[in-house]
Amino acid sequence: MAKTSSGIFPMHEVSTSAKVPAITLGFWIIKILATTLGETGGDSVSMSMDLGYLLATAIFMAIFIVAVAAQIRVRGFHPWLYWLTIVASTTVGTTLADFATRSLGIGYAGGSALLLGLLLACLLAWHRLLGTVSVASVQGAKAELFYWLTIMFSQTLGTALGDWTADSAGLGYLGAAMVFGALLLLILALYLFTAVSRTGLFWSAFVLTRPLGAVLGDFLDKPVSNGGLELSRYAASAVLFIAIAALVALLPQRPARRAH
Repeated sequence: MAKTSSGIFPMHEVSTSAKVPAITLGFWIIKILATTLGETGGDSVSMSMDLGYLLATAIFMAIFIVAVAAQIRVRGFHPWLYWLTIVASTTVGTTLADFATRSLGIGYAGGSALLLGLLLACLLAWHRLLGTVSVASVQGAKAELFYWLTIMFSQTLGTALGDWTADSAGLGYLGAAMVFGALLLLILALYLFTAVSRTGLFWSAFVLTRPLGAVLGDFLDKPVSNGGLELSRYAASAVLFIAIAALVALLPQRPARRAH
C-alpha cells in the first residue's frame, strides 16, 4: 500500500482521492487568510453596507449553500471551488456569530458554548454514521455534507471565540492573536513529537485558525481607539482575496488521499 507524501497532518494508508485538498503548510496559510477575509468581508456587508447581521447572514448562507451543492455535484477535487466554499463558510460564520452573540443577546460566552456543542454534536453524528471524521474520507454526499456542516459550525465558533478573547477577556486583537498562535504552535508540537490522533489535531487546528483570522481581521479594520488599524474593510478584503487567489494559483493543489 502506498504512503502519502509528507505534509502537515498527513494520512498514512492511501487509495483513491478525496474531494478536499491535501493538508500541507500551504493549506494552513490559505486557510488563515480565508478566515481573515471572512471577518473583513462579513463586516463589510453587515456593517459598512449597513445591512445588519440577519440580512448579511441570509446572503452569505445562500452563497454557502450554493457553493456546497456545487462541491457535492462535481467529480473530484476542484481547488477554486473548494476555496470559494471555504471563504463562503467564513463570511457566513462571521455574520451568524455576530447575530447570535449580539442581536440575540446571548453574549460571547453563551454563543461560544452553544456553537461548541453544535460542533461536537456534528462530529459525533458524522463518526457514528460513517465511522470516521478524517478529511481524507470526504467523498460521497453524506461525508461531504457532514464535512461542510462541521466547517460552518467551526467557522462560526471561531468568530465567537475570537471576539470573546479580544473583547470580553480584554486581551485586545494582537494579544488574542498571540494566544491563538501559541495554541496552534502547541498543536504543531503535539503533531511532531507525540502520537496524538492526527484527525483530532487537524480539527483542533482548523477551529483555532478561525479565531486567529477573526482577530487579525478586526485588527485590520477596527478603529485605532479600539486597538485596530482602521483600514478600509473593502480594501482589506480585496487585498486578502487577491492574496488567496494568488496562492491557490501558485501553490500545488492536490487532493487528499483516502485511507482504507
